[in-house]
Amino acid sequence: MKIDNRSFYDKLGRLALPIAFQSLMLAAVAAGDALMLGRIAQEEMTAVSLATQVQFVQNMFIMAATGAGAILGAQYFGKGDKPTIRELFSLMLRVSGFISLAFFLACELVPGLLMHIFTHDDALIGIGSEYLRIAGWSYLITGVSQCYLTMMKVTDHVRASATISSVAVVSNIGLNAVFIFGLLGLPAMNARGAALATTLARVIELGCCLIYARRPDCVRPAWNRLLRGSRQLARDFARQCLPLLGGGLLWGVGFTSYTAIIGHMGSDAAAANSVAAVIRDLICCVCNGIGSAAGIMVGNELGSGHLEKGKAYGIKLRNLSWAIGFGSTALVLALTPLVVRMVVLTPEAQRYLTGMMVIMAFYMIGRSVNTVTINGVLDGGGDTLFDMYSLAVCMWGVAIPLALLGAFVFHWPVLAVYACTCLDEVGKIPWVMARFGKFKWVQDLTR
Repeated sequence: MKIDNRSFYDKLGRLALPIAFQSLMLAAVAAGDALMLGRIAQEEMTAVSLATQVQFVQNMFIMAATGAGAILGAQYFGKGDKPTIRELFSLMLRVSGFISLAFFLACELVPGLLMHIFTHDDALIGIGSEYLRIAGWSYLITGVSQCYLTMMKVTDHVRASATISSVAVVSNIGLNAVFIFGLLGLPAMNARGAALATTLARVIELGCCLIYARRPDCVRPAWNRLLRGSRQLARDFARQCLPLLGGGLLWGVGFTSYTAIIGHMGSDAAAANSVAAVIRDLICCVCNGIGSAAGIMVGNELGSGHLEKGKAYGIKLRNLSWAIGFGSTALVLALTPLVVRMVVLTPEAQRYLTGMMVIMAFYMIGRSVNTVTINGVLDGGGDTLFDMYSLAVCMWGVAIPLALLGAFVFHWPVLAVYACTCLDEVGKIPWVMARFGKFKWVQDLTR
């Protein structure tokens, strides 16, 4: 089916640009933490980078709940069924609230145990534990605010969602400077200052969400359905959420394992990997924006019953992902010299960082293609199981075992082990393209 290119790119830009900007703003917080703490001490920067892996794992659970809500919400919004969207909103809040409470309690009660997962360095464990005790309060709030922001995206309030996130990020960066360095007459708090800034920013974010949701054209939760709701909708939600959770945990725990493996190869390797991770997240903002927009665009058309148009949108978005991947590769290579000079690292850590950036440049091709195709197009049509299968084989069956053997059995160089951690995204591209071509994702999920 031939589609109107002007209409397609207009809608893509209207959705993707705010989401990409929102993703950039969120990544900017991590970049701000790394740069500010990197100016104080390598240990402070590394400890916070390792500690935030706890939130990274929490986000896998939250993203499964909000991702399932986004898939169903986009299709029901395309169908025009507002009551079901409100009940879906309440279901998302119930699931995300429970997840957030669990992670909050873990950070408050056993922060040292959490840090031991990522490093054996006592100094890093001490700094990271202090960070988690304060930042844990922000984890309690995140689940609620992410539900509001997700519903804004799928109900045509994507600019408001991006604006609220941006306000929170700007607040976070500003408060980072105040609390980390001790500006405005306050004492310098270093890593604890970064944690306090993050918590206050999340409070601001949730407050903005609640205020904006009072608008008459906004979708609000069906509060009378918060603790109980439609069993059929809950089953449909679980059918999307559980594969997303499985895939998210495989990916999230896998990525955390990569960090832990590199972290146990020495503080220089951990520091270089921390900086490389920040740059990776910044560069991935474009493919994240296109991927989220792809899920909404394809979901809207499929939910409206326009299956052929949804299929044509998916094909065009798949092709676009390749261009984004090669563009990201060029950008990483161009930024490498600047990044190496920006942070205070030991000469050995600088050498590691340079090598990691070059390896990551080629990893970006697979990351961009897979994000748009799997997390965008396939998920938009409810084909959520494939991501879990591909991660189980490529990440857990190949990349992680190779990295573990290389680090702890064969004692390979740091850069060789880092290259192993980048194999999964590049290696599964042929499998992803084959799955896409079967068009199992072209389906209407609404009732």
